[in-house]
Amino acid sequence: MKKEDFYYELPEELIAQHPLKNREDSRLMVLDKKTGETKNRYFKDIIKYLNTGDCLVLNDTRVIPARLYGSREGKKESIEFLLLKRIENNKWETLVRPGKKARPGHKIVFGDGQLKGDVLSIEKDGTRIIDLKYEGIFEEILDELGEMPLPPYIQEKLEDKERYQTVYSKNKGSAAAPTAGLHFTKELLKEIENKGVNIAYITLHVGLGTFRPVKVENIEEHHMHEEYFEVSKEAANIINRTKENGGKIVAVGTTSTRTLESIANSEGKIVEGKGWTDIFIYPGYRFKLVDSLITNFHLPESTLIMLVSALADREIILNAYNMAVKEKYRFFSFGDAMLIN
Repeated sequence: MKKEDFYYELPEELIAQHPLKNREDSRLMVLDKKTGETKNRYFKDIIKYLNTGDCLVLNDTRVIPARLYGSREGKKESIEFLLLKRIENNKWETLVRPGKKARPGHKIVFGDGQLKGDVLSIEKDGTRIIDLKYEGIFEEILDELGEMPLPPYIQEKLEDKERYQTVYSKNKGSAAAPTAGLHFTKELLKEIENKGVNIAYITLHVGLGTFRPVKVENIEEHHMHEEYFEVSKEAANIINRTKENGGKIVAVGTTSTRTLESIANSEGKIVEGKGWTDIFIYPGYRFKLVDSLITNFHLPESTLIMLVSALADREIILNAYNMAVKEKYRFFSFGDAMLIN
């Protein structure tokens, strides 16, 4: 399949620049993955589409202020570093702009020197490995010096950092939010639980794999970047029990979907585990575990729109997206949601 097969026209004014005041007031397009029929609802209506005995699977990762600005020792300049993933101890894989100012051997200073780094290597994909040095508690230094790594298409400043976190975020480590979960409130989750819907929390730390653009024409030649995941024994038991009892597995977001499909066996069962996944889901993929998906509207030609086009037919997805444009839905991270059922 070609990258251009996943293109659609999106007016720039439909890219959401800020979150709504109330999370659950986002709109919700409900898409029947078999017929292509769509319904326009609000996110608070999601409870009507979740049945007793179903399982809602949420990614409880927490975004770290992973965007840092520094300069080479003794120089006045600005170099942007995005911390993608911790390799070991204080060694991080980073995305750097401009890359020519961060070569192996360069020493980088952040802030007033509370944080320093040695550039160790340049990887094949252009990322840099940097060894960070500091005194004190790393998380506190990062909170002081770092910024929330909002996507480049969001131009407006985020007033409340918590609005780029889900209300159930817990495990720190992401360079971007699992945005499908941003629509949930604690109250809505309680209502869903009271209805008899099982809730399972898993972790995938969102990194370059999720938002790295597809640069090859033949999508099968695209390689995903590895991202770290954890699935607890408790979560595995809840999910397996749901499946055994005939309930639906409803994944919240593409990150939850990729984690579940990475760890599921051919019979649709999972066991607890942790590790790295580079799974790339695109049309032709046969889902082992996920039945339904709650997700946002994704960038044209991205791996994310390719994933949703595997759960529903590509033409059905593109028709739904064109309908969303016509209905003036809000797109991308702070935008509206879709339920593929």
